[in-house]
Amino acid sequence: QVQLVESGGGLVQAGGSLRLSCTASGSIGTIYVMGWYRQAPGKQRELVATITNGGSTDYADSVKGRFTVSRDNAKNTVYLEMNSLKAEDTAVYYCNTRTSWGGAWGQGTQVTVSS
Repeated sequence: QVQLVESGGGLVQAGGSLRLSCTASGSIGTIYVMGWYRQAPGKQRELVATITNGGSTDYADSVKGRFTVSRDNAKNTVYLEMNSLKAEDTAVYYCNTRTSWGGAWGQGTQVTVSS
């Protein structure tokens, strides 16, 4: 079973930056994809950014040019660098992974952007 532990959320003013981290542990096997999703109050969970073990990335249109996803394969860790944050980025951010042993979600970390 894969476990994901996230960190780095918090409160920031609009225009500010935050960096999220997520580390996978347990019965991992081969990690195919790691990424971030978010869910704002009253809305569905949506993709923010993903990165494959080969380094290919995918971003939601709403964060392109502001957010950067990266990965340290040796540490089984994925990062999300968030710049130029907007009030509409406020949400619970969830880490996700797909591995040869299955998938997993993190517990979520709150990101609040004050305008």
